[in-house]
Amino acid sequence: MSLETVLRSIFSAFFLASVIRICTPIILPSMGGLFATAAGTFNMALEGIMLWGAFTGVFVSAYTGNVWLAVLCGIIVGILVSMILAISHLELGVDLVLGGLAVNLFSSGGTVFLMYTLIGQKGNTSILPSLSVPNVNIPIIKDIPILGEILSGHPVFTYVAFLSVIVAYIVMFRTRFGTHVRAVGENTEAAIAMGINVKKVRYLAIGISGALAAMGGMSLSMAYLQVFQRDMSAGRGWIALAAVNLGNRHPVGVFIAACIFGLADALANQFGSLKIPSQLVQIIPYATTIVALVVYALREKQAAVTRMKKYQQQAYYEEAGASKSAGE
Repeated sequence: MSLETVLRSIFSAFFLASVIRICTPIILPSMGGLFATAAGTFNMALEGIMLWGAFTGVFVSAYTGNVWLAVLCGIIVGILVSMILAISHLELGVDLVLGGLAVNLFSSGGTVFLMYTLIGQKGNTSILPSLSVPNVNIPIIKDIPILGEILSGHPVFTYVAFLSVIVAYIVMFRTRFGTHVRAVGENTEAAIAMGINVKKVRYLAIGISGALAAMGGMSLSMAYLQVFQRDMSAGRGWIALAAVNLGNRHPVGVFIAACIFGLADALANQFGSLKIPSQLVQIIPYATTIVALVVYALREKQAAVTRMKKYQQQAYYEEAGASKSAGE
């Protein structure tokens, strides 16, 4: 395929629809990670939770024949796995980074072990008659040329992902629970003085992050695909953590960051058809993540320098004022 053909396809309705599809399993764990981070913790286990959500959804749907029961079970399992990290950190004092890495490693091996135990396969569950969630055709919009192709006909998880951004904004900035979450994350001592149960808030925030991450995993295995594959989250949990920081821990900012990563992934898929080494194409999403984190680090460094200058200036004026008062 020529470069001209690839560029033409990038500016098509099909490509924009694929960007929306690819953004879904990034937006959901990103919104979950936002809650945990806003509460003064961070969920390093997003990658592993996505695997458990994807695994549970496929197996429950295959064995019960009920797709919504599978979704519910996937969410419950995601919350339970997130509670492993929460209990380890909040009750046992385990470092969040080490605890998250342990959960991720356990999830990667644990899902493969159970898959082999249940169906004798180590790569994927293609032999299972698993189900997928239904697609949603939006009334009126579905009949509009181009716009209907882009916005309508996606699996239900896609619309849940975009709705989660709105819900996250409302919860964070328009509810008492959101105020408590931000208070705990910004100043724990002040939150305690106000009578806020810090540990309870953090448990709830990590639980929410687990539920959303699990849905992100199920969007991989129960939407466009109907199969669980070994390590199918493919780093999206880590990318979600990067999106939380790059988005300045604000729902809208996190959403934009997640879409940027999704766009990079979609571009990688398009460039894969060119005569470019596949290794170079495959690193595009991860290279984008690294660049984004560098930008975030530089931005934070500049903000820290600005705060320091402001503090020094304020201290100078206070000292000058004190000297003047003493002279008088």
